Order: sequence, then structure tokens, then C-alpha cells
Amino acid sequence: MQRICVIGGSRYFGRLLVERLHAAGHQVTVINRGSTRPPAGVEHLVVDRGDEPALVAALGSRTFDVTVDQVCYTPVQAAIAVRAFAGRTRRYVMTSTIEVYDPAATGPTALPAHTPVPEEHVDPRAWPVAPDLPWDDEAYLEAHYAEGKRQAEAVFTRDGGFAFASVRSAHVLGGGAQEFTGRLAYYSERIGKGEEIAVHAEALPTVFIHYEELADLLLWAATASDFTGPVNACSDGRLDVRELAAVVAAQSGGTPVHRTVAAGGTASPFSFDRHYAMSNTRAKELGFAFSHVDDWLPGAVGETAAVTA
Repeated sequence: MQRICVIGGSRYFGRLLVERLHAAGHQVTVINRGSTRPPAGVEHLVVDRGDEPALVAALGSRTFDVTVDQVCYTPVQAAIAVRAFAGRTRRYVMTSTIEVYDPAATGPTALPAHTPVPEEHVDPRAWPVAPDLPWDDEAYLEAHYAEGKRQAEAVFTRDGGFAFASVRSAHVLGGGAQEFTGRLAYYSERIGKGEEIAVHAEALPTVFIHYEELADLLLWAATASDFTGPVNACSDGRLDVRELAAVVAAQSGGTPVHRTVAAGGTASPFSFDRHYAMSNTRAKELGFAFSHVDDWLPGAVGETAAVTA
């Protein structure tokens, strides 16, 4: 049994992670602002993680083997966590995102064209941090989501007094009504109604992960592995937007109707005009076994179609 703290953990794969940690016999503490209670038997600390004095007071004398941070979006939040958890946790795992590799910010890779990007392409040890930017402005944060995650990783890597790992998640799908982003429902509904899907002329593939697989990987990262640094989390197999639409159509009926947008135009979710795929080789070498996207995507589409019908 390990003592594990989960910051966030109120919905989707975060809640599933909490359930699986508890079911595995670990002593789990959840920290959130109280909108959703954790399962019975899980300790619940209601506090805003951005309020440092309140967070420190809520933690009290508690110590943890591992802390899993599901809701760190800025370098300011990361710096607060570094101070609050100093001496309180042996290891810290942050949920990050594929968005950290957005070529619009990181620039082109030195890899051959369309090669899945490895973790070292964005090295948090060298990424600049600017805590004085307006990170508390919701509109600014939404527009700079990827940069906030990059800078948060950098703060933990350089300033944390504990072992630190980040899990850079691919686009998460599955779960029917649980999929709060609504992106899979978007395709199911539009294809079912024969409505247009806006795509780039040369849409490039990206990578995905099922929400249950991401919960499994976070469970593994927290309890079964001591790796540090970033690790990419994505199922095997890549899909572009047209291939994704074809899977949705095969499961839910209808025929995809594509409308090509001009360069720089707004397209549907998961239509990318720049390379957006990660390599999952490091996680495999560390011992995690991924599914293939073909193994679970049809079922996820079916779950979503049943909810949106």
C-alpha cells in the first residue's frame, strides 16, 4: 500500500484513476475545490490549489509516497505546488499534453518528415518560464494552454525537491457521456445528420488514447514505475481526420461530408495542417503495453452514438 495524493481527480480519467488506486488498496487523498466528492473511503481535502496558505494548512502534517497532479496548467500553480509539497512527497507525477509539441510554438523538428515526436523535442530543463504573464486570466490561459503546460513542467523539473515525471497525453476519447470535451459526439452527430465536416486540404494524422488506458498509464506511473522526466502516452496507430470520420460513419451510420477550408482557416477538431503525432517508444521501453487505436475506437464511437442518439 502507498499513500497517494491526487490533485483534481473529479471527472473522466482522473476520477477513474482515483477509483482504481482505491480499489488496488492504496491510501488515497483527493484535493479539489469540492464540486465532486471522491468515492467512499477516499480522503477528501476541499481547497483551491492556487491558494498557497490554504493548501499548506489543508495538507497539515500529511506526507505521500506519490502525488498525481491532474489540474496543473500554469507555472504559477506549479511553483505553489513545489513549495507546498516540499518534504511532503517522494515523487510527483503531472498530467501534461500532446499540445506541448505544437509546431506553432516549438518550431520544426530535425526528424524526417512526419516522424512521431519523441519526448526530448520539448526539454523542460531548458524551456523558459515567465510567471509574470496573466496566467490568472481565463481567456489568456485558454489561448496559451500548451505554453502553460510547458512552463509548468519546467518549474517542476528545475525547482521541485522530489522526483518528477510528466505524462504527456494524446487526444483522449471514449466513455460516451463521460467524454466532457464532446469532440467524438461532434463527429457522431454531424455525420449522422449529413452535416459538413471542415477539414484541411492535406490534413495530417495525430494520435489518440482511450480514457481508460490513460487512467491505467497514470496508475502505472504512480505505483509501478519510478521513471522521471516526460513520457508520451498514446495508443499505437495514427489517424487523420478523414480516417477518424470513416470509423465514426462505419459505427454510427451516415456518410461523412467533407468541406475543405482555406489555409489558415478554422477546421473541425482533430484536423491538423501541421504534424501532430507523438512516439510512445519510451513508455514501452519502461514497461507499459499500449493498445492499438483500432482495438477501442469503434467501441468508443458506439458508446458515444448511444448517448447522442
